[in-house]
Amino acid sequence: MEQLFSRLANYQDEMVEIRRHLHQNPELSFEEVETPAFIASYHEALGLEVRTGVGGRGVVAKLKGGKPGKTVALRADFDALPIQEENASPYKSKVPGVMHACGHDGHTASLLVLAKVLTELKEEVEGTIVFIHQHAEELAPGGAIAMIEDGCLDGVDVIYGTHLWATMPTGTIGFRTGPVMAAADSFTIKVQGKGGHGAQPHKTKDSIVIGAQLVSNLQQIVSRRVNPLDAAVVSVGAFEAKNAFNVIADTAKLTGTVRTFKEEVRVAIEQEIDRIAKGTCLASDASYEYVFKRGYPAVVNHKDDTEFVVDVARKVPGVIELEEIEPQMGGEDYSYYLERVPGTFFFTGALDDSWEEVFPHHHPKFKINEDALLIAASLLGAATLSYLKQDSPTKVLS
Repeated sequence: MEQLFSRLANYQDEMVEIRRHLHQNPELSFEEVETPAFIASYHEALGLEVRTGVGGRGVVAKLKGGKPGKTVALRADFDALPIQEENASPYKSKVPGVMHACGHDGHTASLLVLAKVLTELKEEVEGTIVFIHQHAEELAPGGAIAMIEDGCLDGVDVIYGTHLWATMPTGTIGFRTGPVMAAADSFTIKVQGKGGHGAQPHKTKDSIVIGAQLVSNLQQIVSRRVNPLDAAVVSVGAFEAKNAFNVIADTAKLTGTVRTFKEEVRVAIEQEIDRIAKGTCLASDASYEYVFKRGYPAVVNHKDDTEFVVDVARKVPGVIELEEIEPQMGGEDYSYYLERVPGTFFFTGALDDSWEEVFPHHHPKFKINEDALLIAASLLGAATLSYLKQDSPTKVLS
């Protein structure tokens, strides 16, 4: 374990260099070409068994230890977002309109250097380690489900993953047993009215007025249809009905998102949106089209594995505080891995106290404290070695 920590610290500069290279060369979800090639080349140079094109564009590398044992999977995503970067750093994105604004470049750098160190220690490794580099986390249906169907979890006993969290202080590890990130769904409602002259509204079925009523009525779902003890979000994000100033719109389209943690709440909200759309349009003698698109399920951490990682974290250099966090309404397709095998997903703080202003994930000025990369790699590595050192995750390797 001490060798793990010291070697990772020695390679910290390389970790930062990789992260900055990836940051300068971001690729959008399902359009990744150079990034998976870079990842595969790095693992191949380590002498690992490498599969490319897993589930489409994913990369899986396998390290077989010098001693028999169980199999641990570690996952990092590597896609970027359609955002124009506004930072002035020397390593800012070179690709117009594309940016790593969620830390995936850091996830990848941490996992690659961790693979390098564990390869150096492989004769002492008791089991197998699978490095899952996933494409397309940011865009449903995501890359996780396709990679799983392509066998990335075959033979895996447990999986660990982390997310660099730019709004949490560096040195803090955020954890939670049970639901930790929400199911992320979307909906579209197209209201079909009857357009006409703005001066003769009585001859029309005003889709804008109907749509406005629908926006208001949808707010009753969470406030009046969902148990107050169950967290949920229904948000209308776009309302489209563009026309000339003197024309009453024929159609209006509403799009939005639904976030839930419980499947029964998810189903109920899907049905309630339809019922409210039907009633609102019926009252105005209009028709509608409704599409509810399911995104990622909720991320639900396994109790034993979460507690195990928390115990391991107490001995990891750089970890100052362990914080049991509130569930996050953001979505993550890491959920699919946890539906298949035991594991946990934790947050690694990446906020620098010296920053004058902190920008959230998916912001054009998003940034991370690169010291967090070493902490993330150290905890993932320590959890891996500790798990493989024992028959079950009940005590920590000393």
